[in-house]
Amino acid sequence: MKRLLSRVVEIQPGEGAALFAAFAGFFFLLCGYYLLRPLRDAMGLAGGVGQLPWLFSATFIAMLLLVPVYGWLARRHAPARFVPLVFRFFSFNILLFAAWFASGRAPVEAGRVFFVWLSVYNLFVVSMFWSALADRFSSEQGRRLFAFIAAGGTLGALAGPALAAGIALPGGPALMALLAALLLESCVHCYRRLARGAAAGALRPDLDGAPATAGRHGTHGAGLGGTVLAGLGLLLRDRYLGAIALYFLLHTLASTFLYLEQSRLVASSSGDTAARAQLFALIDLAVSGTTLLLQLFVTSRLLRWFGVGVALALLPLVGWAAFALAASFPTLWVMAGAQAMRRACDYAIARPARELLFTVVSREAKYKVKSAIETVVYRGGDAASAWIFNLLAAAGAGFATLAWIMLPISLAWAGLSAWLARQQDSAARTATLASTPQALNG
Repeated sequence: MKRLLSRVVEIQPGEGAALFAAFAGFFFLLCGYYLLRPLRDAMGLAGGVGQLPWLFSATFIAMLLLVPVYGWLARRHAPARFVPLVFRFFSFNILLFAAWFASGRAPVEAGRVFFVWLSVYNLFVVSMFWSALADRFSSEQGRRLFAFIAAGGTLGALAGPALAAGIALPGGPALMALLAALLLESCVHCYRRLARGAAAGALRPDLDGAPATAGRHGTHGAGLGGTVLAGLGLLLRDRYLGAIALYFLLHTLASTFLYLEQSRLVASSSGDTAARAQLFALIDLAVSGTTLLLQLFVTSRLLRWFGVGVALALLPLVGWAAFALAASFPTLWVMAGAQAMRRACDYAIARPARELLFTVVSREAKYKVKSAIETVVYRGGDAASAWIFNLLAAAGAGFATLAWIMLPISLAWAGLSAWLARQQDSAARTATLASTPQALNG
């Protein structure tokens, strides 16, 4: 097994157990999410495409309400305690939705609430899981291992749509929700294994409250401390963190425009919720298959050979190519292919690179600022982008016009990627020098 894995991932002694715990945990997490995602997208269209900006806005408001609650938990409890609490809270929510779906009451309202809830759930749990990985693995380890861990999530993203396509019609939404809750509980058990230090001595011991590690904002401790909204304060004060937030805003602008156009095409192709769910599941399946190949055979090599900057910059460049392709051939399947290309680049290459940006910040920033960026900033960008899309459409701007608007934005976005990579590399070098025996002894 080790010889086989050595062809796709470079494992150092002592890293194996924690690596597999992270791999399996991310598999269960994304399998459960992608089992529910096609259902969310199909239910979101029940009230018409015109309702989507309102749903994005409701998601943003829900994020604003939940971030202080998350900050309170993070201030009072160590990550090894509050992360499972949050995961199990969401698992209980899934069970409530299963009961609602089974009752058959108010299906349109159920679909809208579920759309908002799953949009909140996805960002919170995925952000928290990657925060734990950035807390546990160093920048050097992340370059070697994050692509393989992300491949575990991609396998889950393959299994989830496959399950959704298979049981959407015979089993119905209630069965899909019950299975998703079971998968999330399996993720919690993998996280606990990682948090206990499955590879003692090989990984950073931050999660266990052991000796601390230096970062851009000082020393990490076992507890996060700070105020409930301390993460937002750090985000506003620090230029590096602010640039990461801007990267996410540009990402949401592009992805929301493409998602809304895809939803419009899907809505015009079918009026049946189950059929739409299966169509979205097939698109997700294509994305996940492409992503897995890239993660196993491209991402780690690209990060080692060309660095974080190239990996980050690929997303804006590939994203604009997706805009140009979809604008030139405005059909559902061309749009699906363009989306698959952009999303595969995001999940396989840009996502591990973005997570490396957080390996050089303090523990408080990893959990609080990262969560704020990937929830409030991300969903705020979604809401704003959805309304911009509607305003441009009302003004008569077609999708081809959007593609030309996105060209200079994508070039500026690529330049921002290069700046972030230089800052991350500088901080990683400083942290490495600070942790050498010579530095520690004198």
